[in-house]
Amino acid sequence: MPFREINSKMVEARITPGQTLFSQRGAMLAYTGEVAFTPSIAGGQGGVMSMIGRRVAGEAAPLMTVEGDGTVMFGHGGHHIQVIELSGDTLHVEADRLLAFDGTLQQKPVFLGSQGGVMGMVRGQVTGQGLFTTTLSGHGSVAVMAHGGVIELPIAPGRPVHVDPQAYVAHHGDVRNKLSTALGWRDMVGRGSGEAFQLELSGTGAVFVQASEEKL
Repeated sequence: MPFREINSKMVEARITPGQTLFSQRGAMLAYTGEVAFTPSIAGGQGGVMSMIGRRVAGEAAPLMTVEGDGTVMFGHGGHHIQVIELSGDTLHVEADRLLAFDGTLQQKPVFLGSQGGVMGMVRGQVTGQGLFTTTLSGHGSVAVMAHGGVIELPIAPGRPVHVDPQAYVAHHGDVRNKLSTALGWRDMVGRGSGEAFQLELSGTGAVFVQASEEKL
Protein backbone atom coordinates (compact mmCIF):
# COMPACT_ATOMS: atom_id res chain seq x y z
CA MET A 1 0.00 0.00 0.00
CA PRO A 2 2.50 2.65 -1.13
CA PHE A 3 1.85 6.32 -0.45
CA ARG A 4 1.61 8.65 -3.43
CA GLU A 5 3.02 12.11 -2.94
CA ILE A 6 0.46 14.71 -4.02
CA ASN A 7 2.82 17.55 -3.14
CA SER A 8 5.52 18.14 -0.53
CA LYS A 9 2.91 18.38 2.26
CA MET A 10 0.27 15.85 1.24
CA VAL A 11 0.23 12.12 0.46
CA GLU A 12 -2.55 9.73 -0.42
CA ALA A 13 -3.02 6.00 0.06
CA ARG A 14 -5.41 3.53 -1.55
CA ILE A 15 -7.22 1.42 1.04
CA THR A 16 -8.72 -1.92 0.00
CA PRO A 17 -10.79 -4.42 2.01
CA GLY A 18 -8.61 -6.57 4.26
CA GLN A 19 -5.81 -4.01 4.42
CA THR A 20 -5.02 -1.76 7.38
CA LEU A 21 -3.22 1.54 7.68
CA PHE A 22 -2.21 3.40 10.85
CA SER A 23 -2.03 7.17 11.04
CA GLN A 24 -1.45 9.89 13.58
CA ARG A 25 -4.65 11.38 14.97
CA GLY A 26 -5.67 14.45 12.96
CA ALA A 27 -3.61 13.41 9.92
CA MET A 28 -6.59 12.69 7.65
CA LEU A 29 -7.26 15.62 5.29
CA ALA A 30 -9.89 14.05 3.03
CA TYR A 31 -11.05 10.70 1.70
CA THR A 32 -13.26 9.10 -0.93
CA GLY A 33 -15.13 5.82 -0.71
CA GLU A 34 -16.14 3.82 2.36
CA VAL A 35 -13.35 4.36 4.89
CA ALA A 36 -13.49 3.99 8.68
CA PHE A 37 -11.19 5.62 11.26
CA THR A 38 -11.02 4.17 14.77
CA PRO A 39 -8.61 4.76 17.68
CA SER A 40 -5.97 2.04 17.87
CA ILE A 41 -5.55 1.08 21.52
CA ALA A 42 -2.80 -1.34 20.55
CA GLY A 43 -0.96 1.38 18.65
CA GLY A 44 -0.24 -0.76 15.61
CA GLN A 45 1.36 -4.18 16.07
CA GLY A 46 3.45 -3.15 19.05
CA GLY A 47 0.78 -4.01 21.62
CA VAL A 48 -0.27 -2.01 24.64
CA MET A 49 3.33 -1.19 25.55
CA SER A 50 3.61 0.65 22.25
CA MET A 51 0.79 2.98 23.23
CA ILE A 52 2.32 3.49 26.69
CA GLY A 53 5.61 4.42 25.03
CA ARG A 54 3.87 6.97 22.86
CA ARG A 55 2.07 8.43 25.88
CA VAL A 56 5.32 8.82 27.80
CA ALA A 57 6.84 10.41 24.70
CA GLY A 58 4.29 13.19 25.08
CA GLU A 59 1.72 12.18 22.52
CA ALA A 60 -1.80 13.00 23.67
CA ALA A 61 -3.62 10.42 21.56
CA PRO A 62 -3.15 6.88 20.18
CA LEU A 63 -2.79 6.06 16.53
CA MET A 64 -5.84 5.76 14.30
CA THR A 65 -6.65 2.54 12.45
CA VAL A 66 -7.73 3.20 8.87
CA GLU A 67 -9.74 0.50 7.06
CA GLY A 68 -12.26 0.17 4.26
CA ASP A 69 -12.36 0.70 0.52
CA GLY A 70 -11.31 4.09 -0.79
CA THR A 71 -8.56 6.67 -1.02
CA VAL A 72 -7.30 8.75 1.92
CA MET A 73 -5.23 11.92 1.84
CA PHE A 74 -2.90 12.66 4.75
CA GLY A 75 -1.03 15.71 6.02
CA HIS A 76 -0.46 17.45 9.32
CA GLY A 77 0.22 21.05 10.29
CA GLY A 78 1.60 21.95 6.89
CA HIS A 79 4.75 19.94 7.60
CA HIS A 80 6.91 18.49 4.85
CA ILE A 81 6.22 14.79 4.30
CA GLN A 82 8.85 12.23 3.32
CA VAL A 83 7.82 8.76 2.12
CA ILE A 84 10.22 5.95 3.01
CA GLU A 85 9.92 2.45 1.51
CA LEU A 86 11.01 -0.51 3.63
CA SER A 87 12.09 -3.78 2.02
CA GLY A 88 12.59 -6.04 4.99
CA ASP A 89 14.75 -3.61 6.94
CA THR A 90 14.07 -1.56 10.07
CA LEU A 91 13.43 2.16 10.34
CA HIS A 92 13.99 4.12 13.56
CA VAL A 93 11.88 7.29 13.65
CA GLU A 94 11.00 9.89 16.26
CA ALA A 95 7.49 8.95 17.44
CA ASP A 96 6.11 12.47 16.99
CA ARG A 97 7.30 12.57 13.36
CA LEU A 98 5.37 9.48 12.33
CA LEU A 99 2.44 10.46 10.07
CA ALA A 100 1.17 7.13 8.71
CA PHE A 101 2.41 3.64 7.88
CA ASP A 102 1.35 0.28 6.46
CA GLY A 103 -0.38 -2.06 8.88
CA THR A 104 1.87 -4.86 7.60
CA LEU A 105 4.86 -3.28 9.35
CA GLN A 106 5.86 -4.43 12.82
CA GLN A 107 5.96 -1.54 15.29
CA LYS A 108 7.93 -1.39 18.53
CA PRO A 109 8.80 1.48 20.90
CA VAL A 110 12.46 1.88 21.84
CA PHE A 111 13.65 3.63 24.97
CA LEU A 112 16.49 5.93 23.97
CA GLY A 113 18.25 5.25 27.25
CA SER A 114 18.70 1.65 26.16
CA GLN A 115 20.67 2.79 23.12
CA GLY A 116 22.61 5.65 24.61
CA GLY A 117 22.69 4.97 28.35
CA VAL A 118 22.27 8.05 30.50
CA MET A 119 23.03 10.30 27.55
CA GLY A 120 20.04 8.84 25.74
CA MET A 121 17.88 10.10 28.57
CA VAL A 122 19.64 13.47 28.52
CA ARG A 123 18.76 13.79 24.86
CA GLY A 124 15.07 13.47 25.67
CA GLN A 125 15.15 15.79 28.65
CA VAL A 126 17.34 18.59 27.30
CA THR A 127 16.50 18.65 23.59
CA GLY A 128 12.78 18.44 24.27
CA GLN A 129 12.30 15.28 22.23
CA GLY A 130 10.66 12.16 23.62
CA LEU A 131 12.50 9.47 25.52
CA PHE A 132 10.84 6.97 23.21
CA THR A 133 11.37 6.49 19.51
CA THR A 134 9.62 3.98 17.25
CA THR A 135 10.95 1.17 15.07
CA LEU A 136 9.07 -0.09 12.04
CA SER A 137 10.25 -3.26 10.32
CA GLY A 138 9.15 -5.39 7.38
CA HIS A 139 7.91 -4.55 3.90
CA GLY A 140 5.80 -1.45 3.40
CA SER A 141 5.61 2.32 3.26
CA VAL A 142 6.11 4.94 5.96
CA ALA A 143 5.25 8.64 5.78
CA VAL A 144 7.18 10.86 8.21
CA MET A 145 6.94 14.58 8.93
CA ALA A 146 9.66 17.22 9.08
CA HIS A 147 10.25 20.96 8.88
CA GLY A 148 11.59 22.53 5.70
CA GLY A 149 12.29 19.35 3.76
CA VAL A 150 14.44 16.27 4.33
CA ILE A 151 17.82 15.10 3.10
CA GLU A 152 19.08 11.50 3.33
CA LEU A 153 22.74 11.26 4.36
CA PRO A 154 24.60 7.95 3.84
CA ILE A 155 26.45 6.39 6.77
CA ALA A 156 29.46 4.23 5.88
CA PRO A 157 32.09 2.38 7.92
CA GLY A 158 34.71 4.86 9.08
CA ARG A 159 32.54 7.79 7.99
CA PRO A 160 30.07 8.56 10.79
CA VAL A 161 27.54 11.35 10.47
CA HIS A 162 27.03 13.94 13.22
CA VAL A 163 23.52 15.39 13.48
CA ASP A 164 21.90 18.01 15.68
CA PRO A 165 19.45 15.90 17.74
CA GLN A 166 16.63 18.34 16.99
CA ALA A 167 17.26 17.99 13.24
CA TYR A 168 17.16 14.18 13.40
CA VAL A 169 14.11 12.57 11.78
CA ALA A 170 14.90 8.88 11.29
CA HIS A 171 17.56 6.36 10.33
CA HIS A 172 17.82 2.84 8.96
CA GLY A 173 20.48 0.19 8.54
CA ASP A 174 23.04 -1.32 10.89
CA VAL A 175 23.62 1.95 12.71
CA ARG A 176 24.78 2.78 16.23
CA ASN A 177 24.00 6.12 17.81
CA LYS A 178 25.85 8.00 20.51
CA LEU A 179 25.06 11.39 21.97
CA SER A 180 27.99 13.57 22.94
CA THR A 181 28.28 17.10 24.28
CA ALA A 182 30.71 19.83 23.35
CA LEU A 183 30.05 21.70 26.59
CA GLY A 184 30.43 21.05 30.29
CA TRP A 185 27.42 20.07 32.41
CA ARG A 186 27.04 23.59 33.78
CA ASP A 187 27.07 25.08 30.31
CA MET A 188 24.42 22.65 29.03
CA VAL A 189 21.63 24.01 31.19
CA GLY A 190 19.00 25.51 28.93
CA ARG A 191 20.81 24.52 25.74
CA GLY A 192 19.34 21.87 23.48
CA SER A 193 20.77 22.74 20.09
CA GLY A 194 23.62 21.25 18.13
CA GLU A 195 26.05 23.68 19.71
CA ALA A 196 25.69 21.70 22.93
CA PHE A 197 24.84 18.23 21.61
CA GLN A 198 25.86 16.08 18.69
CA LEU A 199 24.23 12.81 17.76
CA GLU A 200 26.86 10.56 16.17
CA LEU A 201 25.59 7.80 13.91
CA SER A 202 28.09 5.18 12.76
CA GLY A 203 27.95 1.89 10.88
CA THR A 204 26.19 1.24 7.57
CA GLY A 205 22.91 2.84 6.56
CA ALA A 206 21.45 6.32 6.23
CA VAL A 207 19.99 9.09 8.37
CA PHE A 208 17.18 11.48 7.43
CA VAL A 209 17.79 15.07 8.52
CA GLN A 210 15.29 17.94 8.42
CA ALA A 211 16.16 21.47 7.31
CA SER A 212 14.89 23.11 10.50
CA GLU A 213 15.45 22.44 14.19
CA GLU A 214 11.88 23.43 15.02
CA LYS A 215 9.93 20.88 17.07
CA LEU A 216 6.74 19.34 15.75
